[in-house]
Amino acid sequence: MNHLVPLRHIRCSLFKQSVLFSWRNIKKFRQFTMANEENLDQTQVKLLQEKCIIVDENDKVLGSATKKDCHLNKNIIESGLLHRAFSVFLFNTENKLLLQQRADTKITFPGCFTNTCCSHPLFTENELEDKDVIGVRRAAQRRLEYELGIKPSEIPLDQIRFLTRIHYKATSNDKWGEHEVDYCLVVHKDVTLDPNLNEVQKWDFVTPVELKKLLSEAENKESGLRVTPWFKLIAQRYLFEWWENLSDLKAFEDYNTIHRM
Repeated sequence: MNHLVPLRHIRCSLFKQSVLFSWRNIKKFRQFTMANEENLDQTQVKLLQEKCIIVDENDKVLGSATKKDCHLNKNIIESGLLHRAFSVFLFNTENKLLLQQRADTKITFPGCFTNTCCSHPLFTENELEDKDVIGVRRAAQRRLEYELGIKPSEIPLDQIRFLTRIHYKATSNDKWGEHEVDYCLVVHKDVTLDPNLNEVQKWDFVTPVELKKLLSEAENKESGLRVTPWFKLIAQRYLFEWWENLSDLKAFEDYNTIHRM
Protein backbone atom coordinates (compact mmCIF):
# COMPACT_ATOMS: atom_id res chain seq x y z
CA MET A 1 0.00 0.00 0.00
CA ASN A 2 1.37 3.37 -0.93
CA HIS A 3 1.55 5.98 1.81
CA LEU A 4 0.81 9.67 1.62
CA VAL A 5 3.89 11.87 1.45
CA PRO A 6 2.99 15.36 2.72
CA LEU A 7 3.88 18.12 0.29
CA ARG A 8 4.65 20.42 3.21
CA HIS A 9 7.76 18.31 3.87
CA ILE A 10 9.14 19.39 0.50
CA ARG A 11 10.68 22.79 0.79
CA CYS A 12 7.47 24.31 2.22
CA SER A 13 6.58 21.43 4.23
CA LEU A 14 -18.41 13.25 -34.75
CA PHE A 15 -15.99 10.78 -35.64
CA LYS A 16 -15.05 12.54 -38.91
CA GLN A 17 -11.94 14.60 -39.41
CA SER A 18 -12.49 18.28 -40.05
CA VAL A 19 -11.13 19.79 -43.23
CA LEU A 20 -8.90 21.94 -41.05
CA PHE A 21 -7.41 18.94 -39.23
CA SER A 22 -7.67 16.11 -41.71
CA TRP A 23 -5.78 12.88 -41.30
CA ARG A 24 -3.59 13.99 -44.18
CA ASN A 25 -2.59 17.09 -42.26
CA ILE A 26 -2.00 15.15 -39.05
CA LYS A 27 0.32 12.80 -40.94
CA LYS A 28 2.10 15.84 -42.31
CA PHE A 29 2.55 17.19 -38.78
CA ARG A 30 4.31 13.98 -37.81
CA GLN A 31 6.84 14.38 -40.58
CA PHE A 32 8.05 17.67 -39.11
CA THR A 33 9.13 16.38 -35.69
CA MET A 34 9.46 12.75 -34.61
CA ALA A 35 9.95 12.47 -30.87
CA ASN A 36 12.95 10.52 -29.67
CA GLU A 37 11.02 8.04 -27.54
CA GLU A 38 13.80 5.61 -26.67
CA ASN A 39 14.60 7.30 -23.35
CA LEU A 40 10.99 7.91 -22.34
CA ASP A 41 8.94 5.73 -20.02
CA GLN A 42 7.29 3.13 -22.26
CA THR A 43 3.97 3.18 -20.42
CA GLN A 44 3.76 6.91 -21.05
CA VAL A 45 4.84 6.43 -24.68
CA LYS A 46 1.92 4.03 -25.26
CA LEU A 47 -0.47 6.64 -23.89
CA LEU A 48 0.73 9.05 -26.59
CA GLN A 49 -1.36 7.05 -29.08
CA GLU A 50 -4.64 7.90 -27.37
CA LYS A 51 -6.96 10.00 -29.53
CA CYS A 52 -7.68 13.44 -28.12
CA ILE A 53 -10.53 15.72 -29.20
CA ILE A 54 -9.47 18.56 -31.50
CA VAL A 55 -11.54 21.74 -31.08
CA ASP A 56 -11.58 25.31 -32.33
CA GLU A 57 -11.27 28.32 -30.02
CA ASN A 58 -15.00 28.12 -29.31
CA ASP A 59 -14.67 24.48 -28.23
CA LYS A 60 -16.44 23.16 -31.34
CA VAL A 61 -15.28 19.63 -32.16
CA LEU A 62 -13.24 19.46 -35.38
CA GLY A 63 -11.87 15.93 -35.24
CA SER A 64 -9.20 13.93 -33.46
CA ALA A 65 -5.43 13.63 -33.20
CA THR A 66 -3.12 11.51 -31.11
CA LYS A 67 -2.01 12.74 -27.73
CA LYS A 68 1.49 12.90 -29.20
CA ASP A 69 0.46 15.16 -32.07
CA CYS A 70 -1.51 17.40 -29.71
CA HIS A 71 1.49 17.99 -27.46
CA LEU A 72 4.25 18.59 -30.00
CA ASN A 73 5.23 22.26 -29.93
CA LYS A 74 5.72 22.14 -33.70
CA ASN A 75 2.02 21.46 -34.22
CA ILE A 76 0.89 23.92 -31.56
CA ILE A 77 3.01 26.79 -32.87
CA GLU A 78 2.70 26.26 -36.62
CA SER A 79 -0.84 24.89 -36.87
CA GLY A 80 -2.51 26.09 -33.69
CA LEU A 81 -3.55 22.54 -32.82
CA LEU A 82 -5.96 22.85 -29.88
CA HIS A 83 -7.48 20.02 -27.86
CA ARG A 84 -10.02 19.53 -25.08
CA ALA A 85 -8.85 18.81 -21.52
CA PHE A 86 -10.07 18.88 -17.93
CA SER A 87 -8.73 19.73 -14.48
CA VAL A 88 -10.28 18.20 -11.36
CA PHE A 89 -10.11 19.90 -7.95
CA LEU A 90 -11.06 17.40 -5.25
CA PHE A 91 -11.70 18.69 -1.73
CA ASN A 92 -12.28 16.41 1.27
CA THR A 93 -14.87 17.06 3.98
CA GLU A 94 -12.27 19.08 5.91
CA ASN A 95 -12.23 21.39 2.87
CA LYS A 96 -8.64 20.50 2.04
CA LEU A 97 -7.57 20.23 -1.61
CA LEU A 98 -5.94 17.05 -2.89
CA LEU A 99 -2.71 18.13 -4.56
CA GLN A 100 -0.36 15.88 -6.51
CA GLN A 101 3.20 16.00 -7.79
CA ARG A 102 3.38 14.54 -11.28
CA ALA A 103 5.68 11.55 -11.69
CA ASP A 104 9.09 12.11 -13.25
CA THR A 105 8.03 9.60 -15.92
CA LYS A 106 5.46 12.06 -17.30
CA ILE A 107 6.35 13.43 -20.73
CA THR A 108 4.93 16.91 -20.19
CA PHE A 109 5.67 18.87 -17.02
CA PRO A 110 7.31 15.96 -15.13
CA GLY A 111 7.81 16.53 -11.42
CA CYS A 112 5.49 19.54 -11.32
CA PHE A 113 2.94 20.11 -8.59
CA THR A 114 -0.62 20.41 -9.80
CA ASN A 115 -4.30 20.00 -8.96
CA THR A 116 -5.90 16.65 -8.16
CA CYS A 117 -6.13 15.26 -11.69
CA CYS A 118 -5.46 16.74 -15.15
CA SER A 119 -6.03 14.89 -18.41
CA HIS A 120 -8.09 14.69 -21.62
CA PRO A 121 -11.41 13.27 -22.72
CA LEU A 122 -10.86 10.85 -25.59
CA PHE A 123 -12.39 10.82 -29.07
CA THR A 124 -14.95 8.16 -28.19
CA GLU A 125 -18.73 8.26 -28.24
CA ASN A 126 -19.00 8.27 -24.44
CA GLU A 127 -16.48 11.06 -23.89
CA LEU A 128 -17.59 13.24 -26.81
CA GLU A 129 -21.11 13.65 -25.42
CA ASP A 130 -21.65 17.33 -24.69
CA LYS A 131 -24.99 17.36 -22.88
CA ASP A 132 -24.44 18.38 -19.24
CA VAL A 133 -20.68 18.01 -19.87
CA ILE A 134 -21.27 14.29 -19.36
CA GLY A 135 -18.46 13.20 -21.72
CA VAL A 136 -15.83 15.23 -19.89
CA ARG A 137 -17.16 14.06 -16.52
CA ARG A 138 -16.89 10.44 -17.68
CA ALA A 139 -13.29 11.10 -18.69
CA ALA A 140 -12.58 12.65 -15.28
CA GLN A 141 -14.03 9.63 -13.52
CA ARG A 142 -11.88 7.33 -15.67
CA ARG A 143 -8.67 9.23 -14.97
CA LEU A 144 -9.33 9.64 -11.25
CA GLU A 145 -9.35 5.88 -11.05
CA TYR A 146 -6.29 5.44 -13.30
CA GLU A 147 -4.12 8.07 -11.61
CA LEU A 148 -5.30 7.96 -8.01
CA GLY A 149 -7.11 4.64 -7.63
CA ILE A 150 -10.44 6.31 -6.77
CA LYS A 151 -13.23 3.89 -7.66
CA PRO A 152 -16.06 5.28 -9.83
CA SER A 153 -18.53 4.14 -7.18
CA GLU A 154 -16.93 6.66 -4.79
CA ILE A 155 -17.38 9.53 -7.23
CA PRO A 156 -20.61 9.16 -9.23
CA LEU A 157 -20.86 11.39 -12.28
CA ASP A 158 -23.43 13.63 -10.61
CA GLN A 159 -20.85 14.48 -7.92
CA ILE A 160 -18.35 15.81 -10.47
CA ARG A 161 -19.35 19.44 -10.83
CA PHE A 162 -18.50 21.57 -13.87
CA LEU A 163 -17.72 25.24 -13.23
CA THR A 164 -16.10 26.84 -16.28
CA ARG A 165 -13.52 26.55 -19.08
CA ILE A 166 -10.17 28.19 -19.72
CA HIS A 167 -8.14 28.40 -22.94
CA TYR A 168 -4.38 28.52 -22.44
CA LYS A 169 -1.09 27.63 -24.10
CA ALA A 170 2.17 26.62 -22.39
CA THR A 171 5.56 25.10 -23.23
CA SER A 172 7.00 22.21 -21.22
CA ASN A 173 10.36 22.08 -23.04
CA ASP A 174 11.67 22.61 -26.57
CA LYS A 175 9.65 19.66 -27.90
CA TRP A 176 6.51 19.30 -25.80
CA GLY A 177 3.76 21.69 -24.74
CA GLU A 178 0.06 22.24 -24.09
CA HIS A 179 -2.70 24.09 -25.95
CA GLU A 180 -6.04 23.31 -24.36
CA VAL A 181 -9.61 24.27 -23.72
CA ASP A 182 -9.60 23.07 -20.12
CA TYR A 183 -12.82 22.17 -18.26
CA CYS A 184 -12.62 22.99 -14.54
CA LEU A 185 -14.35 20.37 -12.38
CA VAL A 186 -14.89 20.23 -8.62
CA VAL A 187 -15.51 17.23 -6.35
CA HIS A 188 -16.25 17.68 -2.64
CA LYS A 189 -16.14 14.43 -0.64
CA ASP A 190 -13.86 11.94 1.10
CA VAL A 191 -12.34 9.23 -1.07
CA THR A 192 -10.01 6.24 -0.83
CA LEU A 193 -6.65 6.72 -2.57
CA ASP A 194 -4.32 4.18 -4.16
CA PRO A 195 -2.17 6.30 -6.52
CA ASN A 196 -0.48 4.99 -9.65
CA LEU A 197 3.21 5.82 -9.16
CA ASN A 198 3.76 5.94 -12.91
CA GLU A 199 1.50 9.00 -12.86
CA VAL A 200 1.84 10.52 -9.38
CA GLN A 201 4.92 10.55 -7.13
CA LYS A 202 3.60 12.56 -4.15
CA TRP A 203 0.19 13.68 -2.97
CA ASP A 204 -1.42 15.35 0.01
CA PHE A 205 -4.46 17.31 1.14
CA VAL A 206 -3.54 20.95 1.72
CA THR A 207 -5.14 24.04 3.24
CA PRO A 208 -5.34 27.38 1.41
CA VAL A 209 -2.45 28.67 3.54
CA GLU A 210 -0.27 25.68 2.66
CA LEU A 211 -1.05 26.00 -1.05
CA LYS A 212 -0.29 29.72 -1.06
CA LYS A 213 3.06 28.97 0.57
CA LEU A 214 3.84 26.34 -2.07
CA LEU A 215 2.89 28.68 -4.90
CA SER A 216 5.01 31.44 -3.39
CA GLU A 217 8.06 29.20 -3.07
CA ALA A 218 7.60 27.95 -6.64
CA GLU A 219 8.07 31.55 -7.83
CA ASN A 220 11.68 31.27 -6.63
CA LYS A 221 13.48 29.21 -9.28
CA GLU A 222 16.17 28.28 -6.76
CA SER A 223 13.58 26.44 -4.66
CA GLY A 224 13.41 23.59 -7.18
CA LEU A 225 9.61 23.57 -6.92
CA ARG A 226 7.63 23.78 -10.15
CA VAL A 227 3.90 24.14 -10.68
CA THR A 228 2.00 23.29 -13.86
CA PRO A 229 1.02 26.41 -15.82
CA TRP A 230 -2.71 25.62 -15.93
CA PHE A 231 -2.83 25.09 -12.17
CA LYS A 232 -0.96 28.33 -11.57
CA LEU A 233 -3.38 30.26 -13.81
CA ILE A 234 -6.49 28.77 -12.21
CA ALA A 235 -5.10 29.28 -8.69
CA GLN A 236 -4.26 32.91 -9.39
CA ARG A 237 -7.68 33.79 -10.79
CA TYR A 238 -10.35 31.45 -9.49
CA LEU A 239 -9.38 28.67 -7.11
CA PHE A 240 -9.35 30.46 -3.77
CA GLU A 241 -12.73 32.05 -4.39
CA TRP A 242 -14.18 28.62 -5.22
CA TRP A 243 -12.53 27.28 -2.08
CA GLU A 244 -14.30 29.86 0.08
CA ASN A 245 -17.66 28.87 -1.38
CA LEU A 246 -17.56 25.07 -1.53
CA SER A 247 -20.95 24.83 0.13
CA ASP A 248 -22.58 26.79 -2.68
CA LEU A 249 -20.79 26.88 -6.05
CA LYS A 250 -23.86 27.62 -8.15
CA ALA A 251 -22.79 31.22 -8.76
CA PHE A 252 -19.56 30.01 -10.38
CA GLU A 253 -21.15 27.70 -12.95
CA ASP A 254 -20.62 29.19 -16.40
CA TYR A 255 -21.45 27.06 -19.42
CA ASN A 256 -21.05 29.91 -21.91
CA THR A 257 -17.70 31.58 -21.27
CA ILE A 258 -14.26 30.33 -22.24
CA HIS A 259 -11.73 32.39 -20.32
CA ARG A 260 -8.69 33.27 -22.45
CA MET A 261 -5.59 33.04 -20.28
